[in-house]
Amino acid sequence: MRLTCLTLTATLAAACAQADELIQNPETFWREPAFQKSFMGSYGVRTEVEPRVTVVEKEVMEKVMKLMGERGSTAKALALLEKSTNAASSAVFDFTLANIHFQEDRLTNALSCYAAAIAKFSSFQRAYKNQGLILIRLNDFEAALEPLTKAVELGVNDGMTYGLIAYAYTMTEQYISAESAYRLAVMLQPKTLDWKMGLCRTLFKQQKYGEAIAMCDEMLRKEPDKPDYLLLQANAYLGLKQPMKAAEIYELLDLTGKTPVAALHTLGDIYVNEGYADQAADAYGRAMAREKTPDIPRQLRNAEVLISRAAYPAASGLLSKIAARAGTGLSDDVRKRMLKLEARLAAAHNEAGDGQAKILEEIVKLDPLDGEALILLGQYHATANAERAVFYFERAEGIEKVEGDARLRHGQLLVKNGKYQEALPLLKRAQELKPRDDVQRYIEQVERAARLRNG
Repeated sequence: MRLTCLTLTATLAAACAQADELIQNPETFWREPAFQKSFMGSYGVRTEVEPRVTVVEKEVMEKVMKLMGERGSTAKALALLEKSTNAASSAVFDFTLANIHFQEDRLTNALSCYAAAIAKFSSFQRAYKNQGLILIRLNDFEAALEPLTKAVELGVNDGMTYGLIAYAYTMTEQYISAESAYRLAVMLQPKTLDWKMGLCRTLFKQQKYGEAIAMCDEMLRKEPDKPDYLLLQANAYLGLKQPMKAAEIYELLDLTGKTPVAALHTLGDIYVNEGYADQAADAYGRAMAREKTPDIPRQLRNAEVLISRAAYPAASGLLSKIAARAGTGLSDDVRKRMLKLEARLAAAHNEAGDGQAKILEEIVKLDPLDGEALILLGQYHATANAERAVFYFERAEGIEKVEGDARLRHGQLLVKNGKYQEALPLLKRAQELKPRDDVQRYIEQVERAARLRNG
C-alpha cells in the first residue's frame, strides 16, 4: 500500500507521507527506537500532548512493537491491540490501532480510532494531526481544518502542517485564511516552491495580481521554464488588463512546446481584441494542431470572432484549416454552422452569387427551420425573382425567432416594388416584435408615400 493524494501537488503528497512515516516503510518505522520510546512512557516532557501508559499497557505495547516489526505479523498485532483496547485503556492503544488501519488504507476505521483516542485524551497532538491528514486524503477539506488547526494549537509548528491547512482553506475558497497559512508554510520551509505556488494562487484569487506576478518572478528565478509559473503569471497580467504582457509569456512558453491548448485559444483572443487578426488566426491554428481530437465547435467560434471583427482573410484561412482537419462525418449542426460561415465570407467578399445561394440552400436542406438562412436566400432572390424571395420570407415569418426580421425584409421588398399598402402591415408587425427607431421612421415614410399615391 502506498499513500496516494491525486488532488495534491507533489509537496502536499510528500506532506501526507511524512506526517505519518509508517505509510512509507511500516516495518522500519515500528522498529524505530524513537517511535517505540514514545509509546513506552519515556517522553515525560510531552505529557501535555501525549498520553501515558501503565506498566501492563507498556508490556502489551512492547509485544505490539515486536509483531509490527516482523514481516507479515500485522494481523496478529491488530488482534492483540483490539483485545486489549477498551473504554479504560490508554488512548495510546486507540492511536496505535488507528495507525495500523491507516497503514492498511482502512481510512474510515482509522478515523474512528483517532476519534476514540482524542475522546480519551483531548490534547493528543498527533491524533489530531493524523486525523486531519486522513480527511485531506478523503477530500473532506472543511472537516480537515478543525483537527489540523487543533494540532497547531497544541504545538505543531512545521511547514507541512501549515501547508496542508492552507491547501484545505484554498479548497474551501477561504483565500484570506489560506494566504496566512501559506505565508507561515513559506517562512518555515522557504525552499519549498509548492508553498509559494499555493500562496501565489491565493493572491490571484484575491485579485492581488501585482503580488502574484512578483511571487511568480521569484519562483521563475529558481525554475525559469516552469509552465505552471508562467501560466499563472500570464493570467495575473490579464487580471491587470495588460494582455500583451500575457501574450509575450504565452509565446515564450510556446517556444518550448508546453503551452496548453486553452492558453493558445486565449492567446488568439488577445490578438483579436488588440487588432492583430493574422496573429490570432495563427494562434488558433496552433491550438488546433496540438489537439489530438480537434475541437471543431471551438474553432468555428474562433472563426466567427474573426468574421465579427471584419478580419475576413484571416477567418477564411482559419476556416480552410478547420475544414481540412474536420474531414467528413460532421454532425448536421456543426456542418450547418460551417456553411453559414462560408456564406458570410462569400457575402463579405462580394461573392454573393450562385455559390452563396448553393451554400444557403444546403443549410436549409440540413435544417428547414433555419430562419437566418431563409432570410438570406430571400435577400439573394430579391433582385431577380421577387416571387421566389417572397416564398423564402414567408417561410421565415413562421419561425418565431426571426419573424420580425423576415417581415421587415418582406415589407422592404414590397416597398421597392411600389406595393406600399401591402407592405405596411408587415412593417408594423415587425416593429411590434422588435421596436427600432429607424424602422419607425421608415414606416412613417412609407405611410406618406401611400397617401401621396392615393391622394
